[in-house]
Amino acid sequence: MIPASFTPILATALVVAQWVGSMGLERLNRSHTEATRGKVPEAFQETVSEATHAKSIDYTLAKSRFADLSGAVEAAVLLMALWSGVFPMLREAWVGSGVGGVWRDALWLFGVGMLLSVPSIPLEWWAQFRLEARFGFNTTTVGTWILDRVKGMILAAVLGLPLLALILKLVDWMGGAWWIWAWATLLGFQILILFLAPVWIMPLFNKFTPLPEGSLRDRLLRLGEKTGFNARTIQVMDGSKRSRHANAFFTGFGRFRKIVLYDTLISQLSEEELEAVLAHEIGHHRRRHIPQRLAWSSVTSLAGFWVVGWLAARPGFAGAFGFGAEAGVAPALLLFGLLSSPVLFWFSPLGNLWSRRHEYEADAYAKAAVGSAIPLMGALRKLSEKNLANLTPHPWYSTFHYSHPTLVEREAALRS
Repeated sequence: MIPASFTPILATALVVAQWVGSMGLERLNRSHTEATRGKVPEAFQETVSEATHAKSIDYTLAKSRFADLSGAVEAAVLLMALWSGVFPMLREAWVGSGVGGVWRDALWLFGVGMLLSVPSIPLEWWAQFRLEARFGFNTTTVGTWILDRVKGMILAAVLGLPLLALILKLVDWMGGAWWIWAWATLLGFQILILFLAPVWIMPLFNKFTPLPEGSLRDRLLRLGEKTGFNARTIQVMDGSKRSRHANAFFTGFGRFRKIVLYDTLISQLSEEELEAVLAHEIGHHRRRHIPQRLAWSSVTSLAGFWVVGWLAARPGFAGAFGFGAEAGVAPALLLFGLLSSPVLFWFSPLGNLWSRRHEYEADAYAKAAVGSAIPLMGALRKLSEKNLANLTPHPWYSTFHYSHPTLVEREAALRS
């Protein structure tokens, strides 16, 4: 067993290792990408101009340098918080606030989370109004950007605080088995959100309107009937309100299922290409990728709660970070949440490998559904060009950061 006195040193090592690893991957990818300037990949020499390719490289390099900065800030803030004793100090302040029971710890956890997010606010602003605007993607206003964050904070408080309080109360109700009931509670909450999000949450941020009658709507509805994916409605989301990036997805379950297309996607693709993109999304549904991911998420969250329960039963763990012997479960929840990311970073290639396999399967389904690979390839090329996607990422970088195969890899699979 690791001595309690060594725990903060191990935590520091984990945070630093993630930061160094991320920075190394960014520099490796920048060097690899810069070397391809002026050399459009052979497969796209007839469809991607040198000017567009050069601009995509500039965009990749700009995002990479920003990732270095944001990663350094995030690591520094976390290390300062872990070593400064600010977490137990804030908890002691809450103890004397007059708020008692589980609500005290729930408010403390929520407050710490909000406090840790403060340093990222100027970085998010810069990314939106400087980096994205520089390359022509930003369409949001300062007012919308601020309102989004206010809404997000209120939503987190309304939904998150009662959930935290309930999980902490389960410690009193269920004793040593609390973590199993906490996991079941979280799982039920996530399923509930899947139903509520399309109806109540998403409309708080975006406007959804039915796709007008016409050839596109008829084409997509025929595709749904052909593939057994009978959606209740096809809706258009005003994605252009915030960005020129494009996307499509479906949401909801059963008779509440609906297809959602970004208005930017409709403006960028032909009807055949939109049909192929939708067929790809239906492929995820037909291949049962979403239930598989939900099942895996439930398994990992169960393991996470077991670890929290194990750590909470060892006062030396929280004590090593300045918490008292009777600190309870709340500090273990906080510390686990903060330190799990540096650990999971090194396992991200496994998750990305599984995700890319699903993308290949969805692409193959779309190819069969529309009878040709050409419409999907055309859509992927246009989206890659419009989004200034990096056509030549370093293999190690894509292994750690890409949940989707590169355009070159997807086209090779579609052709085969």
